[in-house]
Amino acid sequence: MPVAAKSIKFGTDGWRGVIGDDFTFERLALVAPIAAKVLFNTYGTKVGNRTIVVGYDRRFMAEDFAQKVADVVSAVGFDVLFSETYAPTPAFSWAAKQHNALGALVITASHNPGQYLGLKVKSAYGGSVPPEVTKEIESLLEEEVPPAPTPGKIYKFNPWESYCQELESKVNIAKIREAITSNKLTVFADVMHGAAAGGLAMLLGNEVREINSDRDPTFEGGAPEPLPKYLSRLFGVMKTHREKHPTGLTVGLVFDGDCDRVAAVDSAGNFLSSQILIPILIDHLTLRRGFSGEIVKTVSGSDLIPRVAALHKLSVFETPVGYKYIADRMLASQVLLGGEESGGIGYGSHIPERDALLSALYVLEAIIESGLDLSDYYRCLQEQTDFTSAYDRIDLPLASMEVRGRLLEQLQKEPLKEISRQAVIDCQTIDGYKFRLADQSWLMIRFSGTEPVLRLYCEAPTLQQVHETLAWAKQWAE
Repeated sequence: MPVAAKSIKFGTDGWRGVIGDDFTFERLALVAPIAAKVLFNTYGTKVGNRTIVVGYDRRFMAEDFAQKVADVVSAVGFDVLFSETYAPTPAFSWAAKQHNALGALVITASHNPGQYLGLKVKSAYGGSVPPEVTKEIESLLEEEVPPAPTPGKIYKFNPWESYCQELESKVNIAKIREAITSNKLTVFADVMHGAAAGGLAMLLGNEVREINSDRDPTFEGGAPEPLPKYLSRLFGVMKTHREKHPTGLTVGLVFDGDCDRVAAVDSAGNFLSSQILIPILIDHLTLRRGFSGEIVKTVSGSDLIPRVAALHKLSVFETPVGYKYIADRMLASQVLLGGEESGGIGYGSHIPERDALLSALYVLEAIIESGLDLSDYYRCLQEQTDFTSAYDRIDLPLASMEVRGRLLEQLQKEPLKEISRQAVIDCQTIDGYKFRLADQSWLMIRFSGTEPVLRLYCEAPTLQQVHETLAWAKQWAE
């Protein structure tokens, strides 16, 4: 295997690494032609061409790395639709489907800190490729794809135009615009210096109050991840607005670095993760849009999700963590909505891909048509289902991969019988270890496959109980 190929591993959604260390032009030039070849082997018969979409986000030198991808992929005989600007990853997934391409190669590191960059491989049908495709790419890294006798052509395109038209067709866009222009609803959008910048303005007009719109590849020293610790500016501007305008509906929408994850902030300044947004979206799309189909959730999703699904007589299918598993189910079944706790939500009526801008539009539609603030809407669902809970998650760095191995071995040999003074009544192992406790709360322990990190998830009746359980799990790990 070439030295450059060593340690290239695809995670739950692509390959990523530190710029200049793991992620280099040399390594990208090795991976991209192989990814193009595997996309052709997988989807070539279906699409009948050799076209690949290449796009990028707003990270450091992202357009330069994307140009390298376009060059090396065209050199081995593929035509390239090359984006003339940054755009959300779901826009490139949509472009792959719309242009009947073999798939898309997108330069992005999603929600990771600024020193990272990566490559996402998207399929011909507009979603993440299944695990067997990324495994095939990894298995071929010691091969070299020879230059083609006739190189492919590179064509430039604007990914925003068709993508925005598609999103507008999915919602009552006129009603949303009217609510904003008439000041019935005030919308803030924290694009976190990422690829969502300008998106809501294109869809809804300049009355949307966008913050962190400038390109900052350092992400102010943090990460473009929709978590409260990175949202101090949004909380501040919304608080100032609330003091000046104490009445009226207000919402803050939050997008990660490549705009495939979403979160929200309500009128009172409360952070709302997708654990809260998914039940609201299920209710809205079923009740007011008449949608039906299966609900797909990852094993780390809230227990409120199946309860709201039951209200509308919808079946629920559970997957391991990772949107590619949801995408697989979307291709095999009629799905209304598929969502994960980290902010990725997608729709069976769209492409099998998480799409934060479409989710944001549906959230706005739900607020306007219900007349409710998001937290009030959530409380109504809790009352209807007679279920109240709190949720949190922590990522715990471990000293080494050896420590990770010892903890994993301990769980396998000595399953936990009691957690934070609660008896364990069930353990689910489709992804990590999800322990159901006697009071129906749960703790999930999940190991990163590529780094010494332990992910701890908990849902319980109260936030205090959540924090106590997570503290117990942290102490157990340490």
